[in-house]
Amino acid sequence: MASTKNALDEVSLNVDESMGLRRGPHTATLSPVSSAKDIGRRPLRTFGKVEIDRVIPDPEQPRTHFDDADIERLANSIRKHGQLHPIRVRWNESGHKWLIVSGERRWRATKAAGLPTIDCFFVDGKMSEPEIREQQLVENLLRTDLKPIEEARAYQSLMKLCDWNGKQVAESLNVTTSRVSRALALLDLPEDVQKKVESGTLAKSSAYEISKLSDTEAQAEIATKASTGELSHANTVKKINERRSKKKPARSTGTNLSFFAENGIKVAVASKSKVDYHEIELALTDAIEEVQHRIRNNIKLF
Repeated sequence: MASTKNALDEVSLNVDESMGLRRGPHTATLSPVSSAKDIGRRPLRTFGKVEIDRVIPDPEQPRTHFDDADIERLANSIRKHGQLHPIRVRWNESGHKWLIVSGERRWRATKAAGLPTIDCFFVDGKMSEPEIREQQLVENLLRTDLKPIEEARAYQSLMKLCDWNGKQVAESLNVTTSRVSRALALLDLPEDVQKKVESGTLAKSSAYEISKLSDTEAQAEIATKASTGELSHANTVKKINERRSKKKPARSTGTNLSFFAENGIKVAVASKSKVDYHEIELALTDAIEEVQHRIRNNIKLF
């Protein structure tokens, strides 16, 4: 599968194109026999213009929300300066259209600007489903951030498509494991709480803290107070910690686990309450980030 590095290289090439740094002309000829995929294309296999109505969004694109005001601002810029950044498309044989791999925002703005054609990088070869989703997610993460729930669903989609765990997704996309884990935790929240995150009334940092509660009624109650401003983020965390620290029934023995590294170091995990491996992973990730912070700041151990 194409690596994220390849996707990043594509972005670099796009930037070069937007600055007018074009490679030497390629004279590959299209098929002498008329083909639906060649209608409206210049005789360039990897880059050129295509009629904008022959390009459509990918229905599986992880990003679903586009701000109308943002699209109109970009459309005004395109009317004035032209399209500076090509989009990336792949051919869909069944629909006889070009599907957008990355650049749907630019496509929407170009349509709004009234341009009849759009600059594209054409993917002539076949792309696997994981390749497409990975590159779409990279595109979105590098430019305008996805909404928190959309980002979480995109991570989840990659995990299912590639049979990956959270750590593998993080490594492939060059983001921290904690970012992936915290995002996925949002999907455990009740739907009405997720909607508050999606609308922006509930900060994703507060939503993540709320996900630590197992009681859905308590989650909804605190989410409502946090989204209306009744609770600040700090007070939200305080309220959650108070609820989690309430005395457990006598039968609860908490969690005590040990992990041994090859160099002989023992890492102990202890909690007064029962926790799952997901929570243990988050705790260990936070600990690793703290150790890395101390290393960067030359904090001596002894």
